[in-house]
Order: sequence, then C-alpha cells, then structure tokens
Amino acid sequence: MDQFTLNLVFVGITFAIYIGIAIWARAGSTAEFYAAGQGVHPVLNGMATGADWMSAASFISMAGIIAMSAAGGYEQSAYLMGWTGGYVLLALLLAPYLRKFGKFTVPEFIGDRFYSGGARLLAVICLIVISVTYVIGQMRGVGVTFSRFLEVSTDTGLYIGAAIVFLYAVFGGMKGITYTQVAQYVVLIVAYTIPALFISLALTGNVLPQLGLIGNYAPGGGDMAMLQKLDAVVTELGFKAYTSDSANMFNMILFTMSLMIGTAGLPHVIIRFFTVPKVSDARSSAGWALVFIALLYTVAPAVGAMARLNLSTTFWPGAVQGQAFSAPALSLEDINSKPELSWINTWKATGLLAFEDKNGDGLIQYYNDKNEAVAAKAKEMGFAGNELIKVDNDMMVLANPEIAALPGWVVAMVAAGAIAAALSTAAGLLLAISSAISHDLIKGSINPNISEKNELLAARISMTGAILVATWLGLNPPGFAAQVVALAFGLAAATIFPALMMGIFSKRVNKEGAIAGMLVGLVFTAVYIFLYKGWFFIPGTATFPDTAANYFFGISPLSIGTVGAALNFGVAFLVSSMTAAPPREVQDLVESIRVPRGAGKAQAH
Repeated sequence: MDQFTLNLVFVGITFAIYIGIAIWARAGSTAEFYAAGQGVHPVLNGMATGADWMSAASFISMAGIIAMSAAGGYEQSAYLMGWTGGYVLLALLLAPYLRKFGKFTVPEFIGDRFYSGGARLLAVICLIVISVTYVIGQMRGVGVTFSRFLEVSTDTGLYIGAAIVFLYAVFGGMKGITYTQVAQYVVLIVAYTIPALFISLALTGNVLPQLGLIGNYAPGGGDMAMLQKLDAVVTELGFKAYTSDSANMFNMILFTMSLMIGTAGLPHVIIRFFTVPKVSDARSSAGWALVFIALLYTVAPAVGAMARLNLSTTFWPGAVQGQAFSAPALSLEDINSKPELSWINTWKATGLLAFEDKNGDGLIQYYNDKNEAVAAKAKEMGFAGNELIKVDNDMMVLANPEIAALPGWVVAMVAAGAIAAALSTAAGLLLAISSAISHDLIKGSINPNISEKNELLAARISMTGAILVATWLGLNPPGFAAQVVALAFGLAAATIFPALMMGIFSKRVNKEGAIAGMLVGLVFTAVYIFLYKGWFFIPGTATFPDTAANYFFGISPLSIGTVGAALNFGVAFLVSSMTAAPPREVQDLVESIRVPRGAGKAQAH
C-alpha cells in the first residue's frame, strides 16, 4: 500500500470515529451543549482536557521551534515551562473555585462576581479576541498537515478541517466535543510517542526519548552525549549552540510568565472544569489532565533535539563521524534517486521546504551564512551561501518519521495525530466563542427571556459563524502555529487571568476596578502586538519592524502579556481603592467560593 493510501486510511478511520461519537453524544439541551450535562467522569475529563490543551502548537509547532530556532533550543524551552507551569496554576488556583461557583462560562462568573453587565460584556469581548487569535494557529496546523499528507493545498486542508469540526462540534456541543476529545487524545499521544521511541532507539539506544535526550549518541560510537553531539554539529555549521543560554534572559522570563498566566486564563480550558459533577472531581480531573499532558510534554524536548540532529546529518552525512565541511554535502542526485530521501522533494512541493544549488556543484550546502567566520570558511571551499533556504518550523515533527526513514504506517499515524491535535483544540475554542455569544451576549444582555430551544439554536449558529471566521483568518496567519498561539496567551494573561484571580481572592476589588483593569490590559497588549504584527494580522500594517533591536526594553510581542497583566492588577486595585467597596452579598459570595465544599447544579442566568 502506498503512502498516500495509508494516510487516507488512517485519517479516514479517525474521522469516522469522531463523527460517530458526535452523533452518539448529540447535545439535546443547553446544559449538554455548554457543560456536557456536568456528568463527565474525572479521568475522561482529564483526557479530554489534555486533548483540548495539546493543540497544533503543542503537537506540530512546539518541537519544531525548539529544533530550528536560531536562538537555540534552551531559549525556546520557555514554551514547555510556561505552558506546563500555567496548567499547574490553573489546576491549583482557579479550576476548583470556578467549579464551586457553578456557572457555565467565564464571562458569567465575571459578570456575577463584579455585579455588572458591563464587566460580563467586556469579558465576552476579551474571550472572543483571545479565542479567535488562538484558533488561527489550529487552522494553520490543519492546513499544514493536510497539505503534506493528503497532497492538497493548504487552503483546501483548511476547508476540510473546518467541515469536520462543523460536523461534530456544531451538533454535539460540549457533550460531543468531550467524548470526541477523549478519542483524539488517544490518537495524538500514540502518534506523537511511537515515532519518538523509534528515533530515540536509533540515535541513542534508549527506547524512552526522555532518557535518550540525556543519553549518549549511538551511531558515532564512543561516550559523547547526544546533546553534546548536537551542539558540535550545529556550531560547526555556524549556528548557535543548541544548549546555549538565552541572549535576553529578561525577555525569556517575561515570555515564560506570559505563557504561564495566559494558560490559567484560557477560556476554552477553564470551561472543561464545569463539565464534572463536583468540586472534588474538578481537582481530580485537573490532576489526571496534568498526567496526560506530561506524556507529550516530556517527550517534546527529545523530539526537537533529535529532529535537528537528523536534519543536519541528512544534509551533511559526514557529520555522523564529526566531519561536516570536510566531507561532501548531500547531492541533488541522491535526493532525486534514493527512496529514503524522497521526503525532501515531497516537502519541497508543499512550500514548507526549499533548497537551491547556488554554486552549481550538484550539492546542497546547509550552514549559517550569517556567521562571518563560517561564511569565510565556506567561501574558501567554493560555497555561494546557505542552499537550504527554507525549513518551516511547522514541518519538523510531521517530517521527522520520514527523515528517520520509519515505516509508512508510522508516517500515516503522525498525520492522524497532528489533525487530531489541531481539531480537538479548535473545537474547544469554537465552543468557547459560541457560548460567549449565545449564553453571555444574547441571553445575558440582548434577550434574557430567550427560550432554551432558541438559545441552543443561537449557540449552533454562533459556532457556525465562528468556524467560517476562523477558516478565513487561518488562510493568512501572522506566523507559525506556536507564535500565533503565544499571542493569544499574551492577551489571556493581560485580561482574563487577573480578573479571575482578583474575583476569587480579593473581596475589595469592585466592578469599576475590574472593568478598568481589563480595558487597560486588553488595549495595552493589543496595541503593542499591533505595533509589530499589524492590525488584526493584515500584512503590511505593522508600525515597527518585528526584530529584537526595535522592541521596547527588549520585550517581544510574545512576552508583553506579562506587562499587560501587571497593569491590569495595578489599575484594578488603584481604581477599587478610590471607589466604593463591593456590596456585602458579593463579598460573602467571594468568601463562599473559596470554601471548596459542594457545588450545585449549574444554572443559566
């Protein structure tokens, strides 16, 4: 069976499973559409949360940016530390208390806690901005995956992915999404782990990638550590050492913090804890989710490091014996004739990989021609610059099994896993957008007396509209998947997280303070991102070049969420101290939230 047919079989089977689950778990009420009837078992909810959490950015892009970043793998480990640490914050500080409150959505909590329809409406706006930004990254992941494995254009891949999400999310709601995400978690974790086991065994002799990362490099023999070998290869090619320290530790700390508190403010993850029966179940499902997430996140650093080493030794075969420039580079003849190298031309056809024989010697020289010393050495050898002119971060995990010459069924499994990761998170985000519009905006502000039947219809129409908008934005994303997701985290860090923290742990913060804080956090963070990324991701509208030399105090747009959060907290406390304290019943409500005993049935208000 050829590779294309294998891909179709694996992806087709998983799609059939998702749609079948959606039909079986079709939501028949608003309680099932928004919160799965609050009857999901903690272990299953933990698994669904893991799938919801591990998006295309985690599956496709995270290891890719760790592998290929010019700053080195260590600096990009902020993605791992921030996302994982943020989930711990969410599990300990927010999930049980929000479940104790017993409502369906984050804006509903903010509206009731700050006794203000205006606060609820502002939270809806923040949620929509965050979720729409985040879902762009998922659509990008879907397009990249389909473009390679189903041999269609990226745009066509987006349309196919949007259609699948429509089938199981619009009809199934949270109930259908939850059980679909359980299946998607199984698919994505198996697809991510199995290739890593094969590659780790081949490169280090260790079957566990976590041990392989700190083990010895097997192909060259001797006692050189795998990371030491990788550092030697990439530095000889003129790149920064893979394990080198960050050039801007201040920005790295801010970026890690932005990802961390942004994680704890993500609406589509928070609403997962409204689906369990009790507060104790929310705590339990958070613990299980962390276990399921760790299965992928502890493997990702090894995947990134081994992908970079495999790519480098593919284009410089002599690097296996410690000889890069002193041995011939990969030849065009080999690329076009050897079956194990056919992946190069296949990925070139997608536009995510590009090479050019600049000096006409029939070889492809891959090195950092921006490094003066290496460029001078290369010029002496007759090179005319780096000839591997494009390696998209988002292709590395998907291409890794092919680079390592693994069997076709493994390649097909990775395709199914990548699609599962993107679709699972996209569904959760679209549900968050839908519930914000139908439950918080329409029922909460526009038409409080709407019937349950009409509210459910409004929720499905809202989700349909959200899918159309997300697909349109996914056609022209502002960066690769992890970058786009990081922008969403910055917005969540600057808006939702401070409001939730102050709503739970401070009886003094009032509606004026909360509204002022969220406004300042949203406007400041959005404007800063606009300065470097452009207006709503429209190309050519940025004010400043998106380079480190132009950042204020060296703070990148990906890191600015931490500053926005600090401003949110500061403004909220300042305004609250200058205005009347919240009513006594609200202060009593805050006190009751922090006592994690009991949790009544969620009610729509």
